[in-house]
Amino acid sequence: MKKNVIAIIFIIGLVLYGGYEYFNKSEQQPLQSASSEAESRDVGIEKGQVAPDFTLQDLSGNPVRLSDFRGKRVMLNFWATWCPPCRVEMPHMQSIYENYESEDVVILGVNMTLTEKALGDVQPFVQEQKLTFPIVLDEDGELMQTYQIVAYPTTYVLDADGVVREKVRGAMNYEMMSELLAEVK
Repeated sequence: MKKNVIAIIFIIGLVLYGGYEYFNKSEQQPLQSASSEAESRDVGIEKGQVAPDFTLQDLSGNPVRLSDFRGKRVMLNFWATWCPPCRVEMPHMQSIYENYESEDVVILGVNMTLTEKALGDVQPFVQEQKLTFPIVLDEDGELMQTYQIVAYPTTYVLDADGVVREKVRGAMNYEMMSELLAEVK
């Protein structure tokens, strides 16, 4: 019971923080372009902008950069092990990864490690779900803030140039993901 109360308070806090960030968006400074490829486009998280680049460590401690996937369509999925909709969505993500990998599609899972009870919860979850797509750890919550994640799961669909084409809050099934990928080249 105590854990449920803490979880509810945490979720309410996330929602309030998201609302605060949303309404204060106009006061934020625009993100600057980080690469020469993106100089002609704004960097940001809105449709038509180049997604902000980042480097995070994967589960083996290896650095992974978002820009390493240029030339491929990317489903950038923000999730946590304690999130019931994330648990429902993961098998669909894995199927998309397996069925679309030959079509230059990659799923990049970003675990919101800051919100986990323990870092040690992530690896068993990945093994239980039999996930083989790349997973990186946002241990300090910086990426969560950059991408303004206020609900789990949240997925950004990027085209081969790293441009944000769709943003989906909430769980998706295989058909929804497949339709999104058909629209993004």
